[in-house]
Amino acid sequence: MTQQASSQGDYRSQMIRRGPASGRIEKARNPRQALVRLAFYLGAYKATLFIVLGFVLISTVLGLVGPYLMGRAIDGYIATGDKAGLAVIVGWMLAVFLAGSLADAVSAWLMARVSQGALKTVRRELFGHLQTLPLRFFDNHSAGELMSRLTNDIDAINTAVSQNVVALLASALSLGGILIAMFVLNFWLALASVIVVPIMFWFTEFVARYTRRGFRDLQKNLGALNGVMEEAISGQRVVKAFRRDESAAEIFRRHNQEVYRAGVYANSYALLLMPLTAQLGNLFVIAIAGLGGWLALRNLVTVGTIVTFISYGRNFINPLRQLANMYNSIQAALAGAERVFEIIDTPSEVDAAPGAATLDGMAGQVRFDHVRFSYVADTPVIKDMSLEARPGEMVALVGPTGAGKTTIVNLLSRFYELDGGRISIDGRDIREVGKADLRRRLGVVLQDTFLFSASVIDNIRYGRPDATDEEVIEAARIADADHFIRQLPQGYQTMLSERAGNLSQGQRQLLAIARAVLADPAILILDEATSSVDTRTEARIQKALLRLMQGRTSFVIAHRLSTIRDADNVVVIRDGEIAEQGTYRQLLDRRGFFYHLYMSQFKGEAI
Repeated sequence: MTQQASSQGDYRSQMIRRGPASGRIEKARNPRQALVRLAFYLGAYKATLFIVLGFVLISTVLGLVGPYLMGRAIDGYIATGDKAGLAVIVGWMLAVFLAGSLADAVSAWLMARVSQGALKTVRRELFGHLQTLPLRFFDNHSAGELMSRLTNDIDAINTAVSQNVVALLASALSLGGILIAMFVLNFWLALASVIVVPIMFWFTEFVARYTRRGFRDLQKNLGALNGVMEEAISGQRVVKAFRRDESAAEIFRRHNQEVYRAGVYANSYALLLMPLTAQLGNLFVIAIAGLGGWLALRNLVTVGTIVTFISYGRNFINPLRQLANMYNSIQAALAGAERVFEIIDTPSEVDAAPGAATLDGMAGQVRFDHVRFSYVADTPVIKDMSLEARPGEMVALVGPTGAGKTTIVNLLSRFYELDGGRISIDGRDIREVGKADLRRRLGVVLQDTFLFSASVIDNIRYGRPDATDEEVIEAARIADADHFIRQLPQGYQTMLSERAGNLSQGQRQLLAIARAVLADPAILILDEATSSVDTRTEARIQKALLRLMQGRTSFVIAHRLSTIRDADNVVVIRDGEIAEQGTYRQLLDRRGFFYHLYMSQFKGEAI
């Protein structure tokens, strides 16, 4: 295709894209499945993950050795006044702490490489899959919402994976190692320490139920807010022209308020765990100190053992506190992962079956046989339409706005699938032909021109990537665009801003026509291709297009009836049906619906 359809018109233009319902809290559907799927992406880095696990294990063991050496220092050297032994053991403690810090740094660096590699794969799959989805999907999802999934949701996953996977492993290993060490040192003190574990996990699970719902709703509201911002920024000219600044700000404030509410809800529950775990940690130390002191008075434990237990106790609470703290980002990541996988799981655009036929050497005969189509069920847009375009014929489609003209060419391009009937090219059903092969032979110039943030020459070459510079320049000459291009600051190498805002609408249209000329398609589709240029330029473009259309089947959608005088067949569409058809002169002589359209445009002029 020379230009992707960016504006579908007709009935579809009436569809309204809505954000999530106000105040709605939606529970994550399957967080466990999201975790499993995220783990699948990490599985490609198994070797590195095992190395990470090794360094985390080293760090955990060294973390257990430090408190033990502290207890030995108190009982074996401080109590006996052995200064030399104390100096040696302090040196060992310093070495242990430094080695543990080094192991932590290496594991974090390796995990950053793993997480970024996995997320690169997720982003590639998500963006690649978006390219395969049908236009119906984009009808129901705003650009801002999709951008949110590509950015906010991926960022949420990144935070959880890159920062919390190592912490999660370290916390789990630390908990297990500390429990074993405590039971080895003293059974009763260890038993008293374990009592806090079920209390902590009960609080964590209680809070998690609410944070999971809140963070999923927060991500959805962020997507809606992004959509509002994207539309407001892209449509600044319209906003200012109609003095809708305050209205745009009010819409933003409303959606921003929804994000605020969802954020407060999610983070309020998530932050509850921090003070709760802090108080549990204090109670833990008090219990160990009290029980340990009572046992020490009876000579059942040493002071060094009590200090070791208190140190282990703080290290025992820290992993639980980290786990609680991680729930914030983990729940946001699960919500984001579900939204990302929701798109990845969306069925791709249906193409022809493997081994589909090609359209090599096509003559260009196009037939619509009893075609029916609707964007929304039970609301037909095209009603039992039959139409034929012979090879090399120029067919003009005219009619009021919303009659179904653009839908006809959308169906020919297979942007949408038929509800009934058949469209064939040279007698072959287009559903039996691969979409890529079909669209390679179609050239489309739309009323709503889309140009990319690239150079002028690259935008024209988009129609045929292997074209030489000379071929691009020749296409621009045919489209009457060469003159204005050479007047740009860097000529054909001039970089266009977003949506080609540094060109006029007419200049953008000329570049789109040059793109179609370069593609050299067998079938041309011109959707109001000259509607945005002045009358003098339109006359020159019409001559170029007539030369281009020679020998090619062409479909021309026109509101300016003056542009279709040379059409071989003028098809008048009304309410999704063919009201009448014939040559330009025949339809005027009939004084039917086309005649009334003509009179509404050229009232007072000679026919």
